[in-house]
Amino acid sequence: MTPAEIEKASFACIEREIPEPRPFCGRLWEIARRCVHTSGDLDIVNDLRLTEAALEAGLSALKNGCTIFTDTVMAKSALTKRHLAHLNVTLQAVMEQPDVSDTAKTLGITRARAGVLAIADKLQGSIIVIGNAPTALLTLLECLDNGAKPPSLIIGMPVGFVNAAQSKLLLHQSPYPNFSLLGRKGGSALAACCVNAMAELISRKP
Repeated sequence: MTPAEIEKASFACIEREIPEPRPFCGRLWEIARRCVHTSGDLDIVNDLRLTEAALEAGLSALKNGCTIFTDTVMAKSALTKRHLAHLNVTLQAVMEQPDVSDTAKTLGITRARAGVLAIADKLQGSIIVIGNAPTALLTLLECLDNGAKPPSLIIGMPVGFVNAAQSKLLLHQSPYPNFSLLGRKGGSALAACCVNAMAELISRKP
């Protein structure tokens, strides 16, 4: 089987095992289905929080050639370049911002927090992808509460046992357009796949 055939068969399996009525439909189901496919976990569909408004904001940002900030280099690597190449987007991991390590050491904070603080004045119009560091998501929300210009879309799906669930609940309750996955589950690949799914929607011929 070719990769395309394997993916098609996987999607068919997911749709058999999550029959209608589903929590999402149309384009949102395509995002949710991609998340299930990436994680191999049918149960996450009930904890996904996806909205049409957030989807439209994300699609618009991608079409405008936005910057996509990721919390880790791993999440950046998980973004599918073949779908993003024609959109002229810029990919940056906050961990790769200048002087992040020195700032973290000097202030006694995590590199994730230092990285988000470094981009606080560059958020407007961007897409933020957080799949690993709850600290990054909490710092992002702190910056926005302190008056930073909001990004077009926040994809907050950090995984873990310390502050992961709490940070995602705060994001879900915030006024900012977002995709989130409530609870402890998440990960870099899962957060990045939402961008990949949106880019695929854009690349599709009418």
